[in-house]
Amino acid sequence: MNTTILNELAAIEAAYNIRILYACESGSRAWGFPSPDSDYDVRFIYTSPYKSYLSINDSKDHLSFPINSELDVYGWDLKKVLQLMYKSNTTPFEWLQSPMIYREEAGFRDELWSLCGAYFSQRSNIHHYLGIAKGALETLTDEGTIKIKSLFYVLRPLLSAKWCLERNGIAPMTIEPLLTLMPDKMKTMTQELIALKANAAEALMVTVNDDLLRHIKTEYNYCSTASSDLPRNQFDAEKLNDCFFKTIMRYDDTRLERKETAAP
Repeated sequence: MNTTILNELAAIEAAYNIRILYACESGSRAWGFPSPDSDYDVRFIYTSPYKSYLSINDSKDHLSFPINSELDVYGWDLKKVLQLMYKSNTTPFEWLQSPMIYREEAGFRDELWSLCGAYFSQRSNIHHYLGIAKGALETLTDEGTIKIKSLFYVLRPLLSAKWCLERNGIAPMTIEPLLTLMPDKMKTMTQELIALKANAAEALMVTVNDDLLRHIKTEYNYCSTASSDLPRNQFDAEKLNDCFFKTIMRYDDTRLERKETAAP
């Protein structure tokens, strides 16, 4: 599958005249709880030729493709990624932590990651994760059953919200370090669910243990209440603007073409 993904990324570069600087896995496989039928959620960051950023017309800032049974491929222009970092959006924070990297220009991830801490908003990150957890929890049936995939869309975001609250920092992408925030009994239950999911379809319906459900609701209320009075951060975009300019110039292939054209 790795070869298939690399070939797909190369084809996208050629078709759209872009340069992919970073590509990673950003789904259950990277989070640490895949199912046998989990697809590959490939996410990438790219730049376009510098002239496209100078046009009076708005340029497209993302690339999406039809999802098939194996691949879900999606990419964001670097400018969009930096704009989202400025808003303390959790998605770039997670992509840059992925344990499964398909492609990377040397040093690119480290450079972006070094900026992330300066744009972390405790309030916005907590509320983002609580929103995901709430939406997934609403799929719980009256009989107390839920798709195992959806249950993990409750558990991981809820743990991430708690991490942001109690550690006041960007939450880890993978679930294993997040489990340290759970009481031993809840941690064991979650690990058993991870083992179950590893051998079951993502659509498998499971009954949520009463103790686990009470724990989920208690933690949700705790994070929601504790974060309600947190300040709204305001950030300076200077570092991101500097990163944007330096990066598009560093990886702009047309610069080489201009020099070759100007040579005697």
